[in-house]
Amino acid sequence: MKKLLLRITLGLIILVVVAGLGMAFLIRQEFKKLESDDPRVWQSTIEAFQAEAQEISAPDKAILFVGSSSIRFWKNLAQDMAPLPVIKRGFGGAKLRDVIYYADQIIVPYQPRAIVLFAGTNDICGRANDKTPEQLQSDFQELVTLLEKELPDTPLYYLSITPTTSRWEIWPQVQKANQLIRQYATAKNGVHFIDTTPYFLNKKKLPQEELFWWDGVHLNKKGYALWTRVIRERLLKDLQAGL
Repeated sequence: MKKLLLRITLGLIILVVVAGLGMAFLIRQEFKKLESDDPRVWQSTIEAFQAEAQEISAPDKAILFVGSSSIRFWKNLAQDMAPLPVIKRGFGGAKLRDVIYYADQIIVPYQPRAIVLFAGTNDICGRANDKTPEQLQSDFQELVTLLEKELPDTPLYYLSITPTTSRWEIWPQVQKANQLIRQYATAKNGVHFIDTTPYFLNKKKLPQEELFWWDGVHLNKKGYALWTRVIRERLLKDLQAGL
């Protein structure tokens, strides 16, 4: 019996280590692509999305979640947003211009009922070639213009860039970008800004470490639970008719 328990324990330890190494590998791959401003580094990922779409039919009137790794790693998105049907199109360290570049392949074909976008966190992240808040707002305007043409009746929800522990030193730039995008969204019909910032800050106005992975960037289970509560409530409020 003791030998059996020892084997089970060792097996579990190995699984945890392997899973951890796998996640670390994914993150390293993301950061390599993050350094590139060429949208074509994501071509294989986009092709995988297209192959998936051929094999599995997308639900009708779905909410399309698109953006960077925080969307990609949202494992329980479908369950968390129920009864709203969803499509997940998150890819690694994607920047806002990457989403624009591939919009005709990962957004427009699905004719979604609504779009939830989380992008910008990799545009302003402490790199030497970071976008300015004004440049990020300009990119967002370009995406809105594209969607107004291709999906004129589809509401767009922009999730504010999250205050994180590992990128806290650039929070002033991020906060300004959030403010500029919010101002633009407020003035546009069908464009909405979901501000999650207050939920991620503690009483001292610092990021709550318990909501993030060890890397201080990606959300953990508690972080996704927070997102779920805020986003799902808003979507149900706005889109409840016809469920």
